[in-house]
Amino acid sequence: MKIKPILFVLLTSMSVTLLTACSDDKPVVAKTPTTATKPVHNPFDHTHDEIVTDVVKHEFEHEFSDQCVARELKSSNNPDVDKPRLDKDCMCIAKHMMKDLSSEEAKKFLKEHENTHSLQIKFDAAAYFCVQNKQQPKGPHIFGKK
Repeated sequence: MKIKPILFVLLTSMSVTLLTACSDDKPVVAKTPTTATKPVHNPFDHTHDEIVTDVVKHEFEHEFSDQCVARELKSSNNPDVDKPRLDKDCMCIAKHMMKDLSSEEAKKFLKEHENTHSLQIKFDAAAYFCVQNKQQPKGPHIFGKK
């Protein structure tokens, strides 16, 4: 018999909650096209960076890849054999780096020929991403043991 009062209180409180949550005293204002397309100013957004265009990213990708291959071929004992593998690995690294390339990094690399610290960090992460899943060459078999 005590269930009916508890059930009544529960249903009443739920209906009151729903009614107050759905009501709105503010009048409905239609959005005009000028207010809908205007960007919202965020005072905490301090990224005053320009947007990097696809052309600049493409130029960065190829220049960085060429530089990477040339650097790696300098230390190679067999450049003819290593070049196709290095082309593939360096292009993967460059593509991975250009995903979050800033305009400042692109400008420093392409125009001033500087490697910023942030580019070095991105290079390390991209190299790990592109080279980590490679199967390592087998070592020499000495005396028939594996």
